[in-house]
Amino acid sequence: MSRLRDLVAAELATPTPAPIAAFAQELAARFPGARAVLFYGSILRTGDLSGVLDYYVLTARPPEGWRGVFSRILWPDVSYHEIQHAGATLRAKVASMTVAQFQAAATGARLDTTIWARFVQPSALVWAADGARDAVIDAVADACRTAAGFAQALGPVGAAPGALWTALFHETYQAELRVEKSGREVSILAFDPPRYERVMDAALADQGAPMSEGERAARRKAWRTRKRMGKPLNVARLMKAAFTFQGASRYAAWKIQRHTGVAIEITPWRERHPILAAPRVLLKVWNSRRG
Repeated sequence: MSRLRDLVAAELATPTPAPIAAFAQELAARFPGARAVLFYGSILRTGDLSGVLDYYVLTARPPEGWRGVFSRILWPDVSYHEIQHAGATLRAKVASMTVAQFQAAATGARLDTTIWARFVQPSALVWAADGARDAVIDAVADACRTAAGFAQALGPVGAAPGALWTALFHETYQAELRVEKSGREVSILAFDPPRYERVMDAALADQGAPMSEGERAARRKAWRTRKRMGKPLNVARLMKAAFTFQGASRYAAWKIQRHTGVAIEITPWRERHPILAAPRVLLKVWNSRRG
């Protein structure tokens, strides 16, 4: 048995608050062919439901039609959803991709780093269809294994787990277009250092032997390629999201009202054409702020 897999299985089974579970059930119904719903992000530890919840929905196949064409080339898809629960409005930003895409990305075989870098961090498997749970556990264990391997290659030789994870997250944040402040990697680890020590210890136990210098060199070479491609991939995803982000108008309206106090009416035209509607919306916000 894999010590790492057992650790991942226990963590993914951590119960989540009723509103988070209810939203996951609703997302499973909204996405055709849904196989699993994962919850992640800072709310997993803070429990603050006033912001936007973060989910990954894994499906059996890509969406139908032209969206599916883009989804096969560049994943994940991104959408915004709202539900009413116990008299309150809950909001979520949802990334979706197929189980097969998630599995392949978790192994590190693809140039993308976002899946394994995200899912070496805590997450919860809130909902799973029959027969899907084991596949998701295996994939998240692979993500942890991939991240631990790159951490060993990018961190100081023989360093403690904390130093290895710090080196890894510093590199992954540098490789992506991020708006977080410098030192974000430290805050990730600071919340629960023993948890990351357990993940590294379990990964090393599964590995069986320390990484050789040849293996380290090969991983560093692989990382350099992924680092060069990180920002271009982010830009490509942003361009795709500009045309495929479902619920973009409602998400933007909520963000604007939350941060400026200006209410934006979501008309059918604005819902269908968020990019074309943006200039008039921004003008309204500017005029309201001036007044």
